[in-house]
Amino acid sequence: MSTNVFVNDEYEHDDRWTAVDAYGVSNLHPKDDANTILNGALEHIQNSDMPDDSTYPAFGKFLALHARSVKAKHILEVGLLGGYTAIWYLLQIPEAKVTALEINPHHSKVAGENAQRAGVADRLEIITGPGKESLAKIKTEVAEGKRPKFDFTFIDADKENNWAYFDYAADLSNSGAPIVVDNVIRKGWIVLPEHMDKSPVAGAREVIENAGKDSRVESCLMQTVSEKNYDGYLYAVVK
Repeated sequence: MSTNVFVNDEYEHDDRWTAVDAYGVSNLHPKDDANTILNGALEHIQNSDMPDDSTYPAFGKFLALHARSVKAKHILEVGLLGGYTAIWYLLQIPEAKVTALEINPHHSKVAGENAQRAGVADRLEIITGPGKESLAKIKTEVAEGKRPKFDFTFIDADKENNWAYFDYAADLSNSGAPIVVDNVIRKGWIVLPEHMDKSPVAGAREVIENAGKDSRVESCLMQTVSEKNYDGYLYAVVK
């Protein structure tokens, strides 16, 4: 696994969390070409003047295995960054296609380069532009029968629009499809009064509370600790 990743000063670290992730990765992650591809993707992101916000390896594999377990063939990502998670899906599920939304052209470029190096570029559709505008267009295309609904969605973009992205994803998903919204625990700040009304915590609380009232889904909240941070995700399944 790559070194010097996940060093943002805002991240909260514990030597035990890091050691457990290292132990898990060393025993459970691929030691073949896939490992070289994935580590290379992280290194290319790190060397391309991009934030250290990629999904950490253990969670990347968890998401890919989960998408594989529900036999996801059409995957939606809102927030692509450098394509690390998308490559995980595409390596684990050879028949899958990923539609990824990214607002930053530089991030899209790096992700495309990583996908080319990984040999999965033909199955990764990168749409560059504001997420809500892209999702509105996708919704029209789904309604017109021009593209299928999605079997799995991962949302990891600007937190202020979490609910808008989730709302679109619920409409654009097949019954039984999971929707994962990352980074909503925020080191526990979602329950601390001094953070509740501030960005990005307010966006995390909005999607959690709205999902709980949404008749389209069943949802739960999962806390995580890792080499990267203390955080967690909202997990929902479309009815």
